[in-house]
Amino acid sequence: MGAPTFSVGPMAPTDPHPETKDLGFFSATQLQIQLAEGTLTSVAIVTGLLERIAAIDTAASSTALRSILAISDDVLGQAHAADARRSAGVTLSAFDGIPIVVKDNIEAIGLPSTAGATALLGRPHGDAELVTNLREAGLIIMGASNLSEWANLRSPNSASGWSAVGGLTANPWATDRSAGGSSSGSGAALAAGLTPLAIGTETDGSIVCPSSLNGVVGMKPTVGTISTSGVVPLSASQDSPGPMARTVEDVQTLFKILAGERAQRDEDEAPLIAAVASTWKTGHPTTDALFANVVEQLRLAGLSLVDRDVALPSDQDQDDELTVLLCEMDDDLSAYLFRREGVPTNLAEVIVFEDAHHDVELAHFGHEFFEQALTLGGRSAAEYMEARQRNLSWAVSTCLEPALTGVDVLVAPTYGPAWKQDLILGEHGAKAAPTTMAPAIAGWPIACLPMGLVDAMPVGLGLIGRPGDERKILHFASQIEQVLNLRASGTFSPTFAAPRRG
Repeated sequence: MGAPTFSVGPMAPTDPHPETKDLGFFSATQLQIQLAEGTLTSVAIVTGLLERIAAIDTAASSTALRSILAISDDVLGQAHAADARRSAGVTLSAFDGIPIVVKDNIEAIGLPSTAGATALLGRPHGDAELVTNLREAGLIIMGASNLSEWANLRSPNSASGWSAVGGLTANPWATDRSAGGSSSGSGAALAAGLTPLAIGTETDGSIVCPSSLNGVVGMKPTVGTISTSGVVPLSASQDSPGPMARTVEDVQTLFKILAGERAQRDEDEAPLIAAVASTWKTGHPTTDALFANVVEQLRLAGLSLVDRDVALPSDQDQDDELTVLLCEMDDDLSAYLFRREGVPTNLAEVIVFEDAHHDVELAHFGHEFFEQALTLGGRSAAEYMEARQRNLSWAVSTCLEPALTGVDVLVAPTYGPAWKQDLILGEHGAKAAPTTMAPAIAGWPIACLPMGLVDAMPVGLGLIGRPGDERKILHFASQIEQVLNLRASGTFSPTFAAPRRG
């Protein structure tokens, strides 16, 4: 057998809907330029993307990605309003008139806002605070993206990208591969050219994973930077919504819109220095070899990188994180359900509901984590505070602070290439570095951007910074993006490949 390969891209793929390919793969920045020049309208953009979604994403299509769970009731009305503002000389933000999809655990009027769970179907809601901010900036809330149900903290046997409401999201690079979780629909929709912008949420890995597996850019900001009001919660200490797009530039602009004044800190003029987490590996040999190759490319291009051994998590660290998440989920999800009109009103009632609708909700795996959370008993559990203190000590004092001493960002691989989807065995093929865990526990920011292809599937590179250092992270990510220049040849595009053997 020959040596494994990594490359910039395969032969240029054939797009399943060539009529909308150019429109689908314009960045948000490129679309905004055309809107300003008058060569495109928001109505034309939305109409074209809806046509593309119908051709590529729906169950009746040949690809059936199922990345878009629902389309906004008033999407064309929003587009007409944006065009009218522009005709009147009014521009609300850099992305006024640009479509965006939001993960379906984020409340948005005109969308289901179910977290993928039938228990939330039809229950009244308003706009999440972040959606209000997007609307005020003139963005068009085009639709809701599918996700791993309840943001993937339901069962150790879950398959990322599946929800009872939206079905199983496929990866547009190969439709039998995972789109990652839990913001699977956001990542897949971006990669397939169905939307220029998306919002995901992350507790631990849920933006980084689909960004890595789908070959897009995503960032989980410092916890608390972007409001979680109106977002179906898991953990107050770790949850954060974040921007996703196909380019670092688009993520930078979208982050500024989402974070407002909190994103407007003065940029550090000094050249940035990064530490390379030499001890963090994915366990997928070709991905780890590509990461080493990319690091050398960056050094040759003049970027400052130093190697650094970074602490690995122990079994105790991982057990502690799960304990913390389950205790916080019992309290936080129950409080959310109680506030949102309808039933179930708490986690215990969700379990009863899902047992009663087991043919839909438990068709592929159970809700063992829900049951374990009830047994623990929330933040009042004796185990909670001890687990949280140990977790923070490892994540901050043992791991992140030493790793970032004297440098601005920490660079590491994220995941191996997307594994085969399996609704029976779950994530048995997944290969992942421990890159998301410490920043998740600490609530520190992390971003992911593509670093190339392994066996014709995208893999990502992660960047971690101190609290509030999102701009430094994205600035360094932009430098990496320029050096690698993956999209220049036009071959870094999804293949929409049929199921493969092996």
